[in-house]
Amino acid sequence: MRKAICPGSFDPVTLGHLDIISRSAKLFDKVYVAVLKNSEKKPLFTVEERIDLLRRCLTDHANVEVVTFSGLLVDCAKTYGAAAIVKGLRAVTDFEYEFQMALINKKLNPGIETLFLNTNEQYMYLSSSVVKEVARNGGDIACFVHPAVEKDIRNAIIKEMKEKEIRK
Repeated sequence: MRKAICPGSFDPVTLGHLDIISRSAKLFDKVYVAVLKNSEKKPLFTVEERIDLLRRCLTDHANVEVVTFSGLLVDCAKTYGAAAIVKGLRAVTDFEYEFQMALINKKLNPGIETLFLNTNEQYMYLSSSVVKEVARNGGDIACFVHPAVEKDIRNAIIKEMKEKEIRK
């Protein structure tokens, strides 16, 4: 069975993420979408919420499973028996960083391959940060995210803004 892992913070999941995951699901028998737990960052959504958002967006992908990890990605891949890491690339700047990470992962685990998928051109500009910024400024995010999660993102932004007001 050919297994791959698609890692990310997915805070929040975007149509660009879903494009890469969907295309990976066509290439591999099993795809693990690995949500990163990073205690250094202050995410909009908890890990559990991000897992839930992803699961709601991926209901029609029987060979995709959403999991979580912290620490080294190669250790996560080993845990799930994945022989490949799939990363989406939006621009040359993404490639420089991701290529460095691929080389490090290969050094840590020579049995793991990293595959780069070019992002569909309609999502080349899209990132979770862009979605949050547009939502924070009252813009329409419907063209950036799956309908199953749009309301959750708006509600999280409203909650975040209220909490900031309270702290002032």
